[in-house]
Amino acid sequence: MIANSSTLETSGGLRARKKQRRHDELVGAAQRLVLDRGLDAVTVEDICDAVGVSPRTFFNYFPSKDDAVLGLEPFAIRPEVAAAFVAGGPTGVLLDDLAVLVGDVLGQQTVTPERMQCTVELVTREPRLLARHVAWVEEHRAEMVELFTARRLVLPYTADPELLALVVMTLLRVSTLEWQQGGGEGSPADHLDDVVRQLRSLLAPAPHD
Repeated sequence: MIANSSTLETSGGLRARKKQRRHDELVGAAQRLVLDRGLDAVTVEDICDAVGVSPRTFFNYFPSKDDAVLGLEPFAIRPEVAAAFVAGGPTGVLLDDLAVLVGDVLGQQTVTPERMQCTVELVTREPRLLARHVAWVEEHRAEMVELFTARRLVLPYTADPELLALVVMTLLRVSTLEWQQGGGEGSPADHLDDVVRQLRSLLAPAPHD
């Protein structure tokens, strides 16, 4: 029997939700254990035992214990979104198209105010986690620079790809901060348009007296 498209979509949705649930369980267990014992006293095996999975399953989600404790989400831009950007789209306006990339990343992430607060506390306690987070940001900055360089070959622009990477990271961070400061209602993606408006206002020419 050939499954119809709605059945495939439902199946894919269930798998995605199950994967996200397992991801969240691993992060929750890792953070609880580290808050209780300290980073060096917790092993991957401890986290796996708390969730009831094997180390092999753990490493399907995280490359290291530190990544699980930080709750790092995949920094993923869907292939079709990346391809449209490299081709000069979807609008042809660079800032607007950067916002589309950021919205795609934010739309694939799940975060709660409680988890964010816990992560901040853990980073404060364990300086090694801050170093790992900085390294994670650098890894993805390099990926974005490659993406921006590829677009410039198709639709030339004057801005440095390194600058664009900083803009993307800023949009991600400030959208998340505004969401947190707003009480965690909705999602960080809901604040992206406002952050882009703020950035655009900085670039607008000053009114003449």
